[in-house]
Amino acid sequence: MQDINTIYQNSFGIAFQWKRCAEKDHKKIQVVFRNTGLFLKEEELKLFSRQIGCTVKREGLCADCKENKECRSLLVETPAPQIAFAVSHAELHQMQDLIDGTIFQLGLNEILKSTL
Repeated sequence: MQDINTIYQNSFGIAFQWKRCAEKDHKKIQVVFRNTGLFLKEEELKLFSRQIGCTVKREGLCADCKENKECRSLLVETPAPQIAFAVSHAELHQMQDLIDGTIFQLGLNEILKSTL
């Protein structure tokens, strides 16, 4: 964990930036949850947030699915059009918190940098 700068984390996953990486990737954010890691630019992170929001809005689950943590009936698109995640109701909201918390923290960090 010494090789990373943690941006945000919750019980679902973590978002961080590598301390040492290629110059072209120095602003990318690594988001890791379940068994998956996404290496995204900030714009892609914001797109992912909108895609999660769309899934939340159209979420039409029966009561059993909302209570069943094993039911992964929601499909979340990602910035990579070839990839989508099947998630449960609880995972969807944890994913939303992870991505939105990361975006918020990045914005806060920029504000703090500009005031120093």
